[in-house]
Amino acid sequence: MGRARYFRYGEKEISYLKSKDKKLAAVIDAVGPIRRALDTDLFSAVVRHIVGQQISNKALAAVWGRLSEGLRTVDAATVLAAGEERLHGFGMSFRKAAYIMEFARKVEAGEFRLGALKKLGDEDAVAALTALSGIGVWTAEMILLFSLERPDVLSFGDFAIRRGLRMVYRHRDISREQFERYRHRFSPYGSVASLYLWAVAGGALPGATDPAERKRGGRT
Repeated sequence: MGRARYFRYGEKEISYLKSKDKKLAAVIDAVGPIRRALDTDLFSAVVRHIVGQQISNKALAAVWGRLSEGLRTVDAATVLAAGEERLHGFGMSFRKAAYIMEFARKVEAGEFRLGALKKLGDEDAVAALTALSGIGVWTAEMILLFSLERPDVLSFGDFAIRRGLRMVYRHRDISREQFERYRHRFSPYGSVASLYLWAVAGGALPGATDPAERKRGGRT
């Protein structure tokens, strides 16, 4: 197996974000460097994201482990050879198995060209991915960030990103209009901002709270 690759960023991105936002600058200083692994095999990345929809990370790890072990190599040829019934046997729903089979057929037939995806701009890449059955905007954006290593991905559809924004900027809610202001502020390095917002949402800052949770708690 090759060495793991991580999302690459450095002083240029950090300096830019810190110059644009004092609160994010404080988060960056407190959290320090973040290493997030990339999944650079586009075919298996799409399959993995389909498998992982609406299930826990633990369940995804179990299903993906069985799938990877069973197929050895996760590509269009091995998926098509396995068939929908065997894919289902790895622990996924028949619907997800059907989505994966359809994706594999399109790749095999040349109807969906993985190599061409790398040459598309972000909006066009999202449009191409969401044209696939079983791939929504959030999933497409995660593929852009963690497979294509695009530098400016900040996903409104990501619950943890919105939670991180609430925690850092003390909002009880994040409207789409507010979100777009943050997206514009962090651009063109929204992906690095995403890494730090995920870290905050995941508890990287001891004592940091989510104002939305306090609002929901209300009276006891």
